Amino acid sequence: MRVAVNGYAAQASTKASPENLLEWVKKDKRRLLHVVYRVGDMERTIKFYTECLGMKLLRKRDISEERYTNAFLGYGPEDAHFVIELTYNYGVDKYDIGTGFGHFGIAIEDVSRTVELIKAKGGKVTREPGPVKGGSTVIAFIEDPDGYKFELLERGPTPEPLCQVMLHVGNLDRSIDFYEKAFGMELLRKRDNPEYKYTIAMLGYGPEDKHTVLELTYNYGVTDYDKGNGYAQIAIGTDDVYKTAEAVKLYGGKVTREPGPLPGINTKITACVDPDGWKTVFVDNIDFLKELE
Repeated sequence: MRVAVNGYAAQASTKASPENLLEWVKKDKRRLLHVVYRVGDMERTIKFYTECLGMKLLRKRDISEERYTNAFLGYGPEDAHFVIELTYNYGVDKYDIGTGFGHFGIAIEDVSRTVELIKAKGGKVTREPGPVKGGSTVIAFIEDPDGYKFELLERGPTPEPLCQVMLHVGNLDRSIDFYEKAFGMELLRKRDNPEYKYTIAMLGYGPEDKHTVLELTYNYGVTDYDKGNGYAQIAIGTDDVYKTAEAVKLYGGKVTREPGPLPGINTKITACVDPDGWKTVFVDNIDFLKELE
């Protein structure tokens, strides 16, 4: 139930029981909307993503009074696809990416051809195309002009080419428990690689071949990472930001912005960090679609 407070809709104080809240989280209509990070030259980055990675510039907005510009890029419209939101802050041309952020994953039908194009455009290839260690999938790694890493994975046609966001965590079981319960994600697979001393877990809201997933990586013995100031957050759609905030608090996260409407546009959001400090913003599904109109 919601009550009006100062003209806005706010959540009543009655809270759901942990059991009901967990069940609600599982049924909530959630989708990864976009990932946000900062770049030092907006036009240079747009050129690289469109010409080398085949993305489309979906929209761009300049907020001169706040001294920043946003650009949204991806492989399909925002109402149905996971996209990238780039932020350029006036006068800031370099960011520290840190050691915590890993990479973005892009599913591509011909990795070798894409790598040759990237080389021809002056891009940086950090791993040449070839089978993944211990498997048959052809992959390559590249860096964009700001140093953000992209893993190119050779796959057939997919509705969601921007397919992964990889982050490092200090306790994988703790993170899996949090993302399953607080975020309602499904553990799609988990793989331990003792030879190279790391374990990965893939979590998301649907199978990897059709949805963007979160790849969490635990390196043996490493419990803390430098997050830098480049990577910002992921945004996820939800039917109720108020219940979402309750679930985050209940299952070990920290709410950094209490749920409610944003001034000026009235889109309801809540923001939180996971046990490792990675930030996520939840956005009301209906309000998000209104923003795109």
